[in-house]
Amino acid sequence: MRTWLLLLTFLCASLAPVTAAEPTCFELRTYHAAQGKLDALHARFRNHTLALFEKHGITNVGYWVPRENVGEALIYLLAYPDRTAREASWQAFHGDPVWQSVKADSEKDGKLVTRTESRFLHLTDYSPHLPIPVAVAPRTFELRVYTTRPGKLASLDARFRDHTKALFTKHGMTNLLYFHLDEGQEDAGNTLVYFLAHASAEAQATSFAAFRADPVWIAARDASEKDGKLLVDQGIVSTQLVATPYSPVK
Repeated sequence: MRTWLLLLTFLCASLAPVTAAEPTCFELRTYHAAQGKLDALHARFRNHTLALFEKHGITNVGYWVPRENVGEALIYLLAYPDRTAREASWQAFHGDPVWQSVKADSEKDGKLVTRTESRFLHLTDYSPHLPIPVAVAPRTFELRVYTTRPGKLASLDARFRDHTKALFTKHGMTNLLYFHLDEGQEDAGNTLVYFLAHASAEAQATSFAAFRADPVWIAARDASEKDGKLLVDQGIVSTQLVATPYSPVK
């Protein structure tokens, strides 16, 4: 009887669904399209690249363009189990004959991308996790990058953890993902990168105006800066984003 019970337990465990490990490595990539080539770049991602990424174990998180896209940029976020898996996935992707054919065909009249930027990220301890909840209506997105004074990143994290995130929610903003830069990159010890979602561009402006005027925020900011400001001058860079039609998150 004991043998049968053990066998049954083993079979149940074997048939249980396998839960994928949560990603620990994220990559924020920005492509600057050659003049007049942004639509062709979108077509290549929409028709080929996203599927090839997934084939090789790369998770497509989100794809956006800046609302004012003067530089014809495409900004996207990928996720991996870890950095080692990232390197293996990209090696397999670049070596895939399908990708090589797609790339050659799409660039027969010239390269689509003139410049690529890449930053490796990991979630903060107060960040929401994947998957990003699906919205019932289209949203506008915002990428915000904060640069702190030396030694002040932990204080900025504490302010977000204890106050800012909840106040964002109070004023109609949706907290998506919060990141630090991986070690070894420029400004890795003093940078916070995060994504918000808003009902619209107008809602973004209204929400931040209410947030900045909130007495709770003013008190939290003042308390956190009693020994000096946390951010460098011009230490906030905000980019309003529009999700592409093929982006998993909208």
